[in-house]
Amino acid sequence: MHRLYILVLFLATSVMVQAQDLEDEILFTVEGTPVYAKEFVRVFNKNLDLVQDESQKDVEAYLQLFVNYKLKLKEAEALGLNQKAAYKKELEGYKKQLAKNYMSDSKVTNQLIEEAYQRMANEVKASHILIRLNQDASPEDTLNVYNRLVKLRERVQAEGFDKVKNDVHDGQTVFAEDLGYFSGFKMVYKFENAAYNTPVGEISMPFKTRFGYHIVKVYDKRKSRGERTVAHIMVANKSTDKSTNADVENRINDIYQKLQQGEDFETLAKQFSEDKGSATQGGKLPPFESGQLSSSKFEDVAFGLQEQGDLSKPFETEFGWHIVKLYKKTPIKPFEVLQPELEAKVKRDSRSNLINEALIAKLKQEYNIEDNTAALTYFTTILNTSYFKGMWQLPKDFPSEKPLVKIGDLQLTYSDFGEYLVRTQRRPTPEKPLATLVTQNYEAFLGSHLMQYREANLEDVNEEYAHIIEEYRDGLLLFDLMETTIWQAAKEDSLGLEKFYQDHKAAYYWNTRVNADVASSPNKQIVKKAAKMLRKGETTDTIKEALNKNDQVNIMFTSGILEVGHQALPEALTLEKGISNIYQKDDTFLVVNVKEVFPKTTKALADVRGMVLTDFQNYKEQKFIEKLHKKYAVTIDQAVLNQIKSQINK
Repeated sequence: MHRLYILVLFLATSVMVQAQDLEDEILFTVEGTPVYAKEFVRVFNKNLDLVQDESQKDVEAYLQLFVNYKLKLKEAEALGLNQKAAYKKELEGYKKQLAKNYMSDSKVTNQLIEEAYQRMANEVKASHILIRLNQDASPEDTLNVYNRLVKLRERVQAEGFDKVKNDVHDGQTVFAEDLGYFSGFKMVYKFENAAYNTPVGEISMPFKTRFGYHIVKVYDKRKSRGERTVAHIMVANKSTDKSTNADVENRINDIYQKLQQGEDFETLAKQFSEDKGSATQGGKLPPFESGQLSSSKFEDVAFGLQEQGDLSKPFETEFGWHIVKLYKKTPIKPFEVLQPELEAKVKRDSRSNLINEALIAKLKQEYNIEDNTAALTYFTTILNTSYFKGMWQLPKDFPSEKPLVKIGDLQLTYSDFGEYLVRTQRRPTPEKPLATLVTQNYEAFLGSHLMQYREANLEDVNEEYAHIIEEYRDGLLLFDLMETTIWQAAKEDSLGLEKFYQDHKAAYYWNTRVNADVASSPNKQIVKKAAKMLRKGETTDTIKEALNKNDQVNIMFTSGILEVGHQALPEALTLEKGISNIYQKDDTFLVVNVKEVFPKTTKALADVRGMVLTDFQNYKEQKFIEKLHKKYAVTIDQAVLNQIKSQINK
């Protein structure tokens, strides 16, 4: 709880006061270490809407809190808490996680998000032919597959897809499939691109995905039909011979007739549906979009229903006969609603490669990276075919220290790239031209180092990221300091806790309490009857049994030891044993059977240990801060403080 408070306190995100005029002004020093006005103003603004204590919205009061915060950080560093391995590990983990949000090209990312939404809002109907091909296939095999697909494309244009499909599909290396309708994120990105970029009625040229090479034929494009939630009753076909399934059709028609007579759909589904997965749920299926089910006919019927509760007539699919009931129509959500979800999907999807490529191109320009043709030529000359067997080594006269490329202040050498080639060679690897191999590896090597360098120096180039990391870094330190010097120490100091309790025990007490039964009802006559029965010594259970009749709750009781001021007690209650008068509280009438009165008394430590411990920790923290003020000199520049106040009060 303490940790959460500290991190939230310094990680909020509102902005109110401008600090441009205070860019280089020092507000105060802690033992000679400067604290700049711009930092104070920034943190003050971020916390202004979070704090509930009005005093913390006052600049002077907040400055005192901020000084105390900086004193604690000074002490944490003096104790070496910032050198602890656990602290460094947690901070580095957080930095790496946070950096993901800043390691992208925002322009490309936004374009991909908008593209993804448009594709989710529009569906494509297509077929494709795929010839499987290993990613490391030789150039010769790749060319053969490409040329084969070009010929198949010509055949589909001349003969039609179905004819070619029947001839070539083998389900092992060649797949010719009808895909129905699909939308964004339903296919790998390269396939999705080809389908959306191919005009209706046309066939794409061969293109490559991680599965192999494809051609795609596009039949139709339409607006997304959104999402449907339906239930169905299914009677399965008993045979592939339709002539033998007359009984199945008769049975579904009988069920449909029962529905027309007003019988409950869910009950009939549980009783008669042969889809065991949904029958127990009254036939209800999970929500689905176009292309998610294996039957396009079922989808078409489901999406054809218009109003909640509408029923389809019986219809047949390859699985049997169905009746469908519509539960919910859900159109595609607006872009503004889906944007965060789409951004997360884009960054997980293969689209993220485009984001990385754009960022790498941007970093090359930013760090003035130029092509090093001479170096790549040299590495091509020292490579040989042993690389494809995983046995290649650097030559003895290899110029290890020769400069290769410089990223900022990071100088990479021939050794760095040479060792990368040795480390990443695999066995066996299909052969390719050595110049191509070097170029591909160098681009991967350079891209990796550009990304690593940008991440390592992100605090220097991204102010928002730097602020968040600084605040998180300080928050972790402060938590460790408070945990070790205050919170845990207070928990373990049993003698100190006992003494604190004895010195402050007057603050921990029970108010006057009563052991009572409180009868309440909006009907005064009912309460009068309850009072009469209480005077006769009747129990609360007996009274409730007598007065609560015909499923009506006419009287309720609140019983037990109740502190004066308890919501169930009348404010004017006379604190004495016996049956009270009848009181009115708001719209309710009350009578109280006071069985015993307990006077105000001090609570035992065992009863208030948690409360006392919190107060003891606060007391120790106060003394700790007083000690820090004596240990470290704090000097405040009043002129700068006045300048801050004048800005805030404008």
